[in-house]
Parts: sequence; structure tokens; C-alpha cells
Amino acid sequence: MNQFSNSSKFSTDFYSNTETEVLEEVATKTEEGHRLIVFNDEVNTFDHVIDTLINICEHSEPQAEQCTWIIHFKGKCSVKEGSWNDLVPMRNAICDRGISAEVD
Repeated sequence: MNQFSNSSKFSTDFYSNTETEVLEEVATKTEEGHRLIVFNDEVNTFDHVIDTLINICEHSEPQAEQCTWIIHFKGKCSVKEGSWNDLVPMRNAICDRGISAEVD
């Protein structure tokens, strides 16, 4: 008898009894419950939006660039999560720079 025949049967049994897990994406609010969303426009440059996210939201340069591309292609991006009291001053500062933003 071939020494691998039992191994082969084991493998078949193992895979036939394996359960499939289904991961489900669930939209949840953050613990603090609010998001700062920045919207796309045809006025502001990429550099201006990137600099704003770095200065106001304390993003790293790669993070600010990534958010700016999302804003450009998707029309908006959630750039920060936190409490209402923390996000409203950031929203105001972003809007003062001519960029549309809201807290939800």
C-alpha cells in the first residue's frame, strides 16, 4: 500500500468538512459618533487640500494625499473621526480656507 494514500484521503476529508466563513461589512458609527467630511470642488488645488489636511487635521503627507485622491474621485472623503466638539473647529478652519466640509 502506498504510504501517501492515507494522507490523500485525510486531505479530502479535511477540505470536505471545512466550514466557510462569511465576513460581512457593517457600517458603524465611531465611538465618538461623528465624522469630518471634505467635499470635492473645481476651485481648490490638490496641494491646497493636502496642506490643509496636514495643518488642520494633523494628517501625515501620505494620508493627506490619499484622502485628497478619494475626494477627487469619489466626491467626498471622511478625513477625521471624533467628537462633535473636536471636529467642528476643524470644519470651520477648513471652510475658512475655501474648502467645503461638514460634520455628520
